[in-house]
Amino acid sequence: MTSELNNRGTPIDRDAAIYIAGHRGLVGSAIWRAMEADGFTNLIGRTSQELDLRDREATFSFFREAKPTHVVLAAAKVGGILANNTFPVDFLSDNLRIQLNVMDAAVENDVDRLLFLGSSCIYPRAAEQPIREASLLTGHLEPTNDAYAIAKISGILQVQSVRRQYGRPWISAMPTNLYGPGDNFSPSGSHVLPALIRRYDEAARSGAESVTNWGTGSPRREFLHVDDMASACLHLLDHYDGAEQVNVGTGRDATIREIAELVADAVGYAGRTEWDTSKPDGTPQKLLDVSKLADAGWTASIGLRDGLTSTVAWYRDHLTSLRG
Repeated sequence: MTSELNNRGTPIDRDAAIYIAGHRGLVGSAIWRAMEADGFTNLIGRTSQELDLRDREATFSFFREAKPTHVVLAAAKVGGILANNTFPVDFLSDNLRIQLNVMDAAVENDVDRLLFLGSSCIYPRAAEQPIREASLLTGHLEPTNDAYAIAKISGILQVQSVRRQYGRPWISAMPTNLYGPGDNFSPSGSHVLPALIRRYDEAARSGAESVTNWGTGSPRREFLHVDDMASACLHLLDHYDGAEQVNVGTGRDATIREIAELVADAVGYAGRTEWDTSKPDGTPQKLLDVSKLADAGWTASIGLRDGLTSTVAWYRDHLTSLRG
């Protein structure tokens, strides 16, 4: 275990004023739940309607008024392959502005501890598997989401720059593909797993004979339940202080075809699955090396089959109020 893993000494004060940017999103809402359950008493959140983090003046004003001492930066514009490939300007511009505004305001207002949440798409398309943290900036990005990836890489570098220039113990965490309650199940804007859940559930309800998925089904992906992600974030905030980003995942992957079979089983769909090979697959494999996080004393605990079952149940319970 390296010295950076435990040199914080004591955990964060559970009465500290903690701003969770993006507290209504998939990751932010899970972190909010986890912090409440762990005894945090002074959590601060604003919806995007209450505070547009792309607005620099509004963001700085909020920090001056709310005075958070800790920040979890989970706010971001996110989407799947189609959205990223179709609207690269939006993904680059919105995420850069959100990150710059929040981090600059946090510096100006003496925020002690900040956790920046990125994405595993920051790593090169052809990175050696499983992907180590040291693979960052060693090769070309996956072109279907390179704009989003560049924004997230910029966030990592801003965290590292604040550490160098101001000596603050800010950190970055890079989760693998996430899923769970609060996800975006939009047909056009969702990531692969919620898109599959919606597609197969609708097919099961309508009695459709077949479901068609994008690509060949051969790419391998790793999935982490968002409640596990939130648990890892708390662990890092309490125990990690290092400049290098930390991978957060399960250390296990499966093909999209295998994932589709699990989803079909979870929703009770018994029809055929077909594959539209004219559509892009994206990165051939994306499996994170999570040994650094394991050395810090944390491993995932929610299995994919159990996680899918509970997520399908949540999806069906919230059909009338889903995002997108």
